[in-house]
Amino acid sequence: MRAAFMYGAGDVRIDTVRDPALQQPADALVRVVTACICGSDLHPYHSMPVGEATPMGHEFIGVVEETGSDVTTVRRGDLVIAPFAWSDGTCEFCREGLQTSCLHGGFWAVGGIGGGQAEAVRVPLADGTLVKAPVGEDSELLPGLLTLSDVYGTGYHAARRANVGPGDSVVVIGDGAVGLLAVLSAKQLGAGRIVLMGRHKDRTDLGREFGATDVVAERGEEGIAKVRELTGGYGARKVLEAVGHMPAYEQAIGVVRAGGVISRVGVPQYEKAPVGFAALFGPNITLTGGPAPVRAYIEELMPAVLDGLVQPGKVFDREIGLEQVPDGYRAMDRREALKVLVRL
Repeated sequence: MRAAFMYGAGDVRIDTVRDPALQQPADALVRVVTACICGSDLHPYHSMPVGEATPMGHEFIGVVEETGSDVTTVRRGDLVIAPFAWSDGTCEFCREGLQTSCLHGGFWAVGGIGGGQAEAVRVPLADGTLVKAPVGEDSELLPGLLTLSDVYGTGYHAARRANVGPGDSVVVIGDGAVGLLAVLSAKQLGAGRIVLMGRHKDRTDLGREFGATDVVAERGEEGIAKVRELTGGYGARKVLEAVGHMPAYEQAIGVVRAGGVISRVGVPQYEKAPVGFAALFGPNITLTGGPAPVRAYIEELMPAVLDGLVQPGKVFDREIGLEQVPDGYRAMDRREALKVLVRL
């Protein structure tokens, strides 16, 4: 089969490799129908040292081709959504809705598990991982359903961890796909004022469509001052940080209200962050967030996607085939594309 691999910073290639095969009774083999490139894929694209080829991709929808003897919840021919982490669904953390901390789970493209930017994937712990979607592989709803594998669930996790509720003032930092879907999620949860901090008009226009009431393009101290002006001088009760770089975190500290919450879901690209008296302790600020257990949210969010009440698939603004995946990375890196959909 063909699959995308990264060999070092800026070096993505499509290689032909051996087809995956069942290894455990709980496995399923999934033929990938749609996949995509994530903003977090750009972190190794910028910094990975030259070395062994690393499989890429952690978001995909596919059709079950074969199942192990222990698999009972999906069968051959089912269209399934794969969350970006695989999990058993039965350990104490899975039962608490924290599948990214599953005692027996893991992540795609790690530990010998293939990536989702490929023609097929072996899915461990299929019963706990895969979610059947009641549509065919030719459905026009696939882009929206694909967002449930990561970016929609991650944006929703940001809002849920911040406990966004009716009438809340919310600031979303970052106009990437996760930030835009954090706006959509905050709107769904009843937020009153939603300020999107982003400077790319095509993206912030989509943010307004998703529910942003205000857009702040300024950064740093100027951006912080603008947000505080919009929020009566106090800042927002809930701040959703969807970038992962230190300047975004510093903006979050600058715009959060005393007694408020900062929810971080952007993969942190820094080792230390201020948590001392002046930053968080003194003003009683809560810091939360983390890798989203999107498996916990798929069944909750999927009905509105199926009914067309929300259209999270609008974050995809470019569609390519598998052979064009290296071009897709370049387009996202150059900000020529927001999020790239891969059709197989």
